[in-house]
Amino acid sequence: MIISNYNPDVLNCIANLSNDEVFTPPELANKMLDLLPQELFRSPKTTFLDPFTKSGVFLREIVKRLDRGLAEVIPDRQQRIDHILHHQVFGIACTELTSLLARRSVYCTKHANGKYSISKFDTEEGNILYKNIKHTWVNGKCKYCGASQDVYDRGSEAEQYAYMFIHTDNPKQFFNNMIFDVIVGNPPYQLNDGGGTGSSAKPIYDKFVLQVIKFKPHYITMIIPSRWMTGGKGLDSFRGEMISDRRIQVVHDYLDPTQCFSGVSIEGGVCYFMWNRDHTGKCEYFLHQANGNTLHSFKTLDEDGTSDIVIRDPNLISILNKVLVKQEETFDKIVSPRNPFSIKEDIRDLITDRNSLRRILCRRESKREIVALKDSYTLPRGNNYIGKFKLFVSKADGAAGQIGNPIPARIIGKAELGEKDMICSETFLAIGPFESQEETKNISKYMQTKFFRLLVGIRKNKNMTQKTYSYVPLQDFSHPWTDDMLYKKYALNDDEIAFIESMISPME
Repeated sequence: MIISNYNPDVLNCIANLSNDEVFTPPELANKMLDLLPQELFRSPKTTFLDPFTKSGVFLREIVKRLDRGLAEVIPDRQQRIDHILHHQVFGIACTELTSLLARRSVYCTKHANGKYSISKFDTEEGNILYKNIKHTWVNGKCKYCGASQDVYDRGSEAEQYAYMFIHTDNPKQFFNNMIFDVIVGNPPYQLNDGGGTGSSAKPIYDKFVLQVIKFKPHYITMIIPSRWMTGGKGLDSFRGEMISDRRIQVVHDYLDPTQCFSGVSIEGGVCYFMWNRDHTGKCEYFLHQANGNTLHSFKTLDEDGTSDIVIRDPNLISILNKVLVKQEETFDKIVSPRNPFSIKEDIRDLITDRNSLRRILCRRESKREIVALKDSYTLPRGNNYIGKFKLFVSKADGAAGQIGNPIPARIIGKAELGEKDMICSETFLAIGPFESQEETKNISKYMQTKFFRLLVGIRKNKNMTQKTYSYVPLQDFSHPWTDDMLYKKYALNDDEIAFIESMISPME
């Protein structure tokens, strides 16, 4: 017979089940609630909303705090629970399944008006709402969330993922225009847009954040992927609004998402923040590194209007300032847009077995490969690279790591030298074009320096673009560059040099 005193929290178990809609562990939910002024939990008038509840963990933990905080104000336990559940705690579920799960967590039964509910309501849903609604299609896209009609125009039995909270022009209607003091939660992160999964899926968490701000609560605390800080598909406008919003009072930024969500892979990490309607000062910023260290600073997210991204590691700012003060032309000027030759990754119809001077660099079965291109194929674009030298660099290299990893990161892969008639598939960006092979090789050596790769790492995201290279200065490429030469040119001190050396690994 096995005897065990281990009694796990079921919501901890659920939090480890899904990489699709990420469920929040109770410990993390409580860290986020700790950001709020704790007197909120001692007032019978404070109202809370989780408008994208899944497991109900935020609502459950709020109820527990209110139960303790109101013990003297409402001494009778049942009266206290009734007041909290009927007048203070509200939710909107993501799906029908999560509505049942959330009610079970908060009311102890999936039916709020059932015999086992700890507080009786007139309806099954109580104050945790869910309604199965449909997307509103306009030219093949949902006008609210941007979902693809080809992917999400499903039968009535299938889940639509048309989330109630963002599929309306007036979200306040759900609770009769009620004013909420606090809005908390962990929204859905992305929708498959028909172009793949992961980083090629469409982010959706930004729409939830902006909808929450429209509610004008006193406080907001939410957890979302950190990718918006430096890039992300379609997130430029959202990033601009967030980094200029001085009401963001606290940010906890985790480079390693498993420190928040066990077993879940979220490229670029995750962050949770506290937004305070009355705050106008600097943001208290905590960067949690993958090695367990935490860097603490007070800053504006846009560095007082000088940056269009969040520079996550404060050690980078002094180095970057020494580079930017020279006001040199930047490397992004010689980096191509995405898919420089308009060639998709599936190139089977474009290649030939015959010998040909026309060749294409591609990725096949996860390996780089150079194959012959049919003489009859006409390039849709990129002809300015033909007949000249260039470099090709991968647009996505998650294995190369990022600044702040527990071990030094490579940041980017080694650039491939492109001969005069060579092109590339959409997997790569083109750098150039250049007239001489010597200049091209000198640029390749520059790209291998730790100095270059650190500056790329500041803006690195899963899929890199021209803009990823916009902090890197151009040099005189009539000769090669070394790190020692660059450290001297930009007058980096010993601490700054040591930081670069500790963060960036040698290029193999």
